[in-house]
Amino acid sequence: MRPARIHDYALIGDGHSAALVSREGAIDWLCWPRFDSASLFGALLDPKVGGTWRLHPMGPSRVTRRYLRDTNVLETCFTTDGGVLVVTDLMPIHEERLSFPVPERELLRCVRCERGEVTLEVLYEPRPDYGRAKAPVRDGGKLGWRLEHDGWLYTLRTDVPLRLGARRGLYGRLTMRAGQRAHFSLTATDDGPAVLPPVGRFTWEHVERSVKAWRGWANRCRYAGPYREAVVRSALVLKLLTFAPSGGVVAAPTTSLPEVPGGKDNWDYRFCWVRDAAFTARAFYGLGYEKEAESFVSWLLRATWLTQPRMEVFYDVYGRVRTGEWELPHLRGYEGSRPVRVGNAVAPQLQLDAYGEAIDAITQLARRGGRLERDELKMLRRFGEYITQAWNQPDEGIWEPRSGRREHTFSKVSCWMALERLLELHGRGVFRDVRVPVECFHRVREQLREEIRTRGWNQRLHSYVRKLDGDEVDADLLLLSWYGFEDARSERMRSTYQRIQRRLGVGDGLLFRNENDVREGEGAFGVCSFWRVGFLARGGGDFAEAETSFARLLRCANDVGLYAEELDPETGEARGNFPQAFTHVGLISAALELEEARPWREPVWRTGREEGAGEARA
Repeated sequence: MRPARIHDYALIGDGHSAALVSREGAIDWLCWPRFDSASLFGALLDPKVGGTWRLHPMGPSRVTRRYLRDTNVLETCFTTDGGVLVVTDLMPIHEERLSFPVPERELLRCVRCERGEVTLEVLYEPRPDYGRAKAPVRDGGKLGWRLEHDGWLYTLRTDVPLRLGARRGLYGRLTMRAGQRAHFSLTATDDGPAVLPPVGRFTWEHVERSVKAWRGWANRCRYAGPYREAVVRSALVLKLLTFAPSGGVVAAPTTSLPEVPGGKDNWDYRFCWVRDAAFTARAFYGLGYEKEAESFVSWLLRATWLTQPRMEVFYDVYGRVRTGEWELPHLRGYEGSRPVRVGNAVAPQLQLDAYGEAIDAITQLARRGGRLERDELKMLRRFGEYITQAWNQPDEGIWEPRSGRREHTFSKVSCWMALERLLELHGRGVFRDVRVPVECFHRVREQLREEIRTRGWNQRLHSYVRKLDGDEVDADLLLLSWYGFEDARSERMRSTYQRIQRRLGVGDGLLFRNENDVREGEGAFGVCSFWRVGFLARGGGDFAEAETSFARLLRCANDVGLYAEELDPETGEARGNFPQAFTHVGLISAALELEEARPWREPVWRTGREEGAGEARA
């Protein structure tokens, strides 16, 4: 069997880890106990070696699926000639104190026959440690089917008869009639005794409890614009990608999904990138999720404290520095795209834009009355002092290519913005009794402005450019107005937008990141396409065009509203790691900017695309 296409997956999770579920009912990716742990199911990267867990009716079927409204509980409906089978997938969440113990980790799969008679086929083939471990599944009798590896016990309990198969896994069939149900509970624990919940009625109580918890969280969203379903879905994705114990948000739950099919641009994104900080914090705050925004900024403060004044490119979910990158040659990669990588070698890079984005996120906390400790204020001062010394160095930039350092215009703008925000905090009295070199910050800020407006501006092209004294453009230049460096309505920004649109625009509102991507066959970049909408909404173009472009971008999501990092502009297929937090943050930001810029009482133009359209039931 081959894995599904990237856009044919849906995501479930519990704030510690996440699983990808295909339209065919296969869990082809699950890393336990954390996002960055080794995979237990990894057929996504190698169908033969990685392992899978498949629930599917025998014979051909038509498939529709949906998330239950305002939740991360997935329903997949299989319609066969004989009847209808529905599979409900989730990782339970518990937001209330319970009178009974619950497993450390659990994944539930519930099956019900809604009509007629259907034979359910079960294939359960866990492969720990990216398929390298030779751990057998053993029959534990009433305690379920057990697998032990590296100190963890994985237990499958079910009321469906299973037998050991030829590939160290389990196989079974069950003919189900209308009204009949079947249940599967997979748990993981590294601490004895293990909690093994019963399956049956108790399982459905877990489902109902999780639905209630998710809907309670979604109801806190204060966005009330015309695109609420897409915005709430993106918020739910960000919540799934948030590591609950720390507040850190991983860029994606996957590794090595290719940006170019069959190519080598396959990276591990199961870490928390500092460059996403300002965008993520603004998205959470803008939707009214203050608790999540503050948790994320707290994670950021803890993580950067350990490496100050140097700010790392990314940290793990606990805020620790992760270095090193390894290849897994025993895996063939998604659709043969090698190498498969674990870890990320960009850790030693210098990305000066991270300083501006991190300080902007912290500023948003302060603007809302958040109090910073004295040691944290001293750290901010040190970051500012570091910028005054390092701003004129070349760096790898926001897109972190592995081709060496250059003088990126966007990095300079981010340094300018960092000093601008620090001076704002000083003016607000946030620094209190911590002395700040205000004159130095003022002087360097103005030097940066002059450098950007002269060397970052190409008079012949009449455009800001990707690199100082260069002649290529980059979609990140649209953020000059987002950061407040240049008004979106200025002549410079409008002409820069026109140049970007001519060189990087493709399809219905899609943008490539830069001209390298166009030459090298990359897909259009999701977040850049949403940046374009935000720029138009800020006054860089026509509001109606911004809203029409946003509606078109909503149609680029998969059938359950998820986006990858990139999109093939010709086929519409997703590329890169999936789902991508940065893209969903871009969607939320664009929706908020549209709402802020919407002319008073203007009629709302709707797409006609409702989330869950085509699903089996209302």
